[in-house]
Amino acid sequence: MTTLASCHCGAIKFEVSEAPATVTVCTCTFCTKRGTLCTYYTPAQVKLSVTPQADAVYSRNGMNKHHHCNVCGCGTFSEVPTWTDYKPDFDNPRVSVNVRLFDEFDFASLPEETIDGRNLL
Repeated sequence: MTTLASCHCGAIKFEVSEAPATVTVCTCTFCTKRGTLCTYYTPAQVKLSVTPQADAVYSRNGMNKHHHCNVCGCGTFSEVPTWTDYKPDFDNPRVSVNVRLFDEFDFASLPEETIDGRNLL
């Protein structure tokens, strides 16, 4: 089932090939301050439609690229490595999508996982 999402103003839209099965709370300082609930996909599972001037990217250390809308400010998605045994696997990238942006989707009933992002590195 394709699931659609967008930022508040619609300048950044995306669709994913299947609805999320879980939501993830990351405890890293960035995700905590951003307030994002995430779900993860492979890049092939996410179709992005981004107005170039609306897409802004923040990266503290170059490992993760966090995108947000430059117009309305919504945190939209992040480009991240897969993590295995507290180590980044850059050969298997993932897209972390902000579940709060899905259109007409009830994420409150999904199981919630927590990642101890503050202690990954």
